[in-house]
Amino acid sequence: MSDIYESAATTLGLVNSPCLTKVELRVACRGISDRDALSKPDPCVVLKMQSHGQWFEVDRTEVIRSSISPVFSKVFTVDYYFEEVQRLRFELHDISSNHNGLKEADFLGSMECTLGQIVSQRKLSKALLKQGNTSGKSSITVRLYFLDFKCFSLSQDFFSKSDPFLEIFRVNDDGTGSLVHRTETIMNNLNPVWKSFKVSLNTLCSGDQERELKCTVWDWDSNGKHDFIGEYQTTFKEMKAAMEGKQIQWECINPKYQVKKKNYRNSGVVMLTQCKIIKMHSFLDYIMGGCQIQFTVAIDFTASNGDPRNSCSLHYIHPYQPNEYLKALVAVGEICQDYDSDKMFPAFGFGAQIPPDFKVSIQGVVEAYQNCLPKIQLYGPTNIAPIIQKVANSASEEMHTKEAMEYFILLILTDGVITDMADTREAIVHASHLPMSVIIVGVGNADFSDMQMLDGDDGILRSPKGEPVLRDIVQFVPFRNFKHASPAALAKSVLAEVPNQVVDYYNNKGIKPKCLTLPQHSPTNTSKPRC
Repeated sequence: MSDIYESAATTLGLVNSPCLTKVELRVACRGISDRDALSKPDPCVVLKMQSHGQWFEVDRTEVIRSSISPVFSKVFTVDYYFEEVQRLRFELHDISSNHNGLKEADFLGSMECTLGQIVSQRKLSKALLKQGNTSGKSSITVRLYFLDFKCFSLSQDFFSKSDPFLEIFRVNDDGTGSLVHRTETIMNNLNPVWKSFKVSLNTLCSGDQERELKCTVWDWDSNGKHDFIGEYQTTFKEMKAAMEGKQIQWECINPKYQVKKKNYRNSGVVMLTQCKIIKMHSFLDYIMGGCQIQFTVAIDFTASNGDPRNSCSLHYIHPYQPNEYLKALVAVGEICQDYDSDKMFPAFGFGAQIPPDFKVSIQGVVEAYQNCLPKIQLYGPTNIAPIIQKVANSASEEMHTKEAMEYFILLILTDGVITDMADTREAIVHASHLPMSVIIVGVGNADFSDMQMLDGDDGILRSPKGEPVLRDIVQFVPFRNFKHASPAALAKSVLAEVPNQVVDYYNNKGIKPKCLTLPQHSPTNTSKPRC
């Protein structure tokens, strides 16, 4: 029996900006079939990722000689995106001791999966396949571990009579600088104190505590031509000393003054008075803690879609080309299904449920949709508040558990402006207090300008009574914007905000991910619970 073990390391993006997440994949195999009776294989695992229908090699492990149960030291690092279907293929090869190339290597089998499946299940077992058939009794098991880079906050003092502000730059590998933070300006103050701020270690120093940071102090000028006061270099490793109650200070140096003035010492002193490392839970923390994504789809069956038997109808089933409803359904559902253990999804029509049993797989939703069209009569109006309320009822039950176990995503596919806007606004404001997000895809060429209001990107959505949403939970996109793009582009657009919405909800409620006990193979912990 062959096993591949994977581990995942999470990093956090800058506070209030999208999370940057990477996963580490650690690989081991067991029970590899011998190449022949007289020798043991020399195994190597090649990781490939699918892009635009083609498989591309990401990296490969080292070759371990004469082993049927190798544990590889090579670690694969892959960017993780919730809003994308990231297809992976692990290929196992037996490479001759005479050379390390794959051309003359014996292919022992492969396993395909999505990164979402690995993240959500934390342990994934599949048979090794060779030419479409199982490779003996060999199988691959994928396990996850993770590490965190945490955010930190700091405050700094600068002593000089000026209007100073401070800029902190991360020095990149190519020598360029990336702005990490710019403080506010303190006007005409001998002892200015800049406000504390939060930033992730990934943003500050790419997780490398010894990476150089360049800090520049300016004297603000209203015409925008700020006067250079001085600069200093440091590292986060040096800053960390302030965590122990010490004040760290740096001389702020102006190189021109250093050359021109004989008695020049510095242009002032910058003092770091406080530094704290703060644990910020990520989307991946909640998913790996067992949080399931409960996906529900609602489809517009109003008469404005046109007779499904007519080729001009938005519901017309073309024998070779899926309509916009099906394209949007599959694009979003294909991603969400990886995060739901039973892979069964409630499916509704506006005013009626879709047969046969209202809870089916994504493919089952597609088939139910196609089968029900000849049996129903399309009508109106386009009311979506009842569906939002129905999913909200389920989310409300989850809220009372006070655990991060289920988060609900409602996908609404509609061809026109909704007719119960007031009730819908009320329902969304109520749902913003629940573990729930709403995705609306506008199908066809109707005027969707009023729908943008629900999104909240242009301002805070309020109920008819004036109550604001607690958090932004709605994402609206017209399908026509993606008509000539791949389904992946649509899914990426509508799902990109979901990880932050999940984290925002649980952070607002003070709910932590459920504790995990890390397996013995974890590089970070051998037995302690991980919260």
